[in-house]
Amino acid sequence: MSSRTEGWRRELQVGAVVRRSPGVTRWARDIWTPTAVIPGAPEAFWKELVREGEVVDYHAGTVTMELFRADVEGYLISLNMASPSVWVVMDKDVTSQSPSGWVLSTVTASAHEALDALDSGESIVEAVAIPESLAGWIKEFVDLHYIEEPFKKRRRNEVRVDGTEDAKGDPRIRQASDVYRAPGNIKKSRLQ
Repeated sequence: MSSRTEGWRRELQVGAVVRRSPGVTRWARDIWTPTAVIPGAPEAFWKELVREGEVVDYHAGTVTMELFRADVEGYLISLNMASPSVWVVMDKDVTSQSPSGWVLSTVTASAHEALDALDSGESIVEAVAIPESLAGWIKEFVDLHYIEEPFKKRRRNEVRVDGTEDAKGDPRIRQASDVYRAPGNIKKSRLQ
């Protein structure tokens, strides 16, 4: 990267904690819910952390969380939520190696990116509380790059629209006397 664009991007390894709890119906045996993130976490793949009866917390995986200058508004939305959150995105495991059938694909601080993942309908997208150290790291980046743009009200063009009567009637009807007649009522010339 050039020296001019050096500070436009940051990254940090972040792990996700996913909780397995018993399902409430016969169709869903287990419920898998992202519950926390671990800033600076080492690599892991579904490592069991805590077991309390049938409820188990796993370190599901570690990914690189990236911050980009172009998405500071999305980070600001996440930081200003009632409970400041980051978003854990999990996709279906096509390799069938995870116990849940899901793999960690992204941890993002951008509400916009989370919404994009949610739109697909094929991912688990869950907001989890931001640890204070991670919130401070994100806030510092936002403070460096966020520029509030003032609201500009657009003005309409001063065009007079009352001078002519455009689009009166159906242009396919030739007679000026009945401009509102439906095209289906026009007598068609017979081909002989």
